[in-house]
Amino acid sequence: MKRLLIVWHSRTGAARAMAGAAADAAAAEDGIEVVSKPAEQATAEDLLAADGYLFAAPENLAALSGEMKAFLDRTYYPALERLNGRPYAAMIAAGSDGTGAARQLARIATGWRLKPVAETVIVCTHAQTPEAILAEKRLSDADLAPCRELGATLAAGLAMGVF
Repeated sequence: MKRLLIVWHSRTGAARAMAGAAADAAAAEDGIEVVSKPAEQATAEDLLAADGYLFAAPENLAALSGEMKAFLDRTYYPALERLNGRPYAAMIAAGSDGTGAARQLARIATGWRLKPVAETVIVCTHAQTPEAILAEKRLSDADLAPCRELGATLAAGLAMGVF
């Protein structure tokens, strides 16, 4: 049984919904155990116990959310040189762009020597006012479809030993 660890952070629900959609799709794959944890609760031990990773977070001010970055900071050195070659993918919830957070996460994953196995999924909510940015997000099925596809793809690749 291969283990897929999904680490997510969400303040307004978008990244949580994205992680949930990916987890549901991944769990449908035979031979895959899906472990989904909020970034505040995930540990280096969780990383070490997994065969692959999916990270989901919002972009805040063109960077990863503070809680996701805190998870990465907290686990980086305990996991360094111990995750080499393991596959990962990422999903970013953004108000307008998402590429800043995606780049930041990719740089950290490169330091861990993780292997990217899919393009980062960026879901743009188009929230541009303070009220819209802070509001609870409801993503459409069309927004969640690429998240489901990414979860299923990552799980299938792990199960088949492709990654």
